[in-house]
Amino acid sequence: MGWSIGFDNNWNRDVGYGVPATCDHPDCQAKIDRGISHVCGGEPHGGDDGCGLFFCGDHLTAYRCLCDRCGKSKPPFDPKQDHPDWMRWKLTDDSWQQWRDENPDEVAKMQAALEQETPP
Repeated sequence: MGWSIGFDNNWNRDVGYGVPATCDHPDCQAKIDRGISHVCGGEPHGGDDGCGLFFCGDHLTAYRCLCDRCGKSKPPFDPKQDHPDWMRWKLTDDSWQQWRDENPDEVAKMQAALEQETPP
């Protein structure tokens, strides 16, 4: 099994090194992916110690691969919405047509989020 694209039922979002994302730290806008190298806990869904959110190297401890909150046994940060690049991919790529057909409410939410996005 590959880790390119999967789904995390705990956080209700796509994960994997093929999923562009923004660091989940509230004060950071670094572009990362949702692969194992960025997950708090260092294992799928965070393992036994992490929250399973995704962070850049500045917001994961090198020792245990934990975010600031998990390293202090505090509740997790709120997850950020999908990166605009990922939303555009899901809304336009042929490989996601069936998903779009089966999830019209999610499609509408993504379209609304992209309409509110401010250009760089």
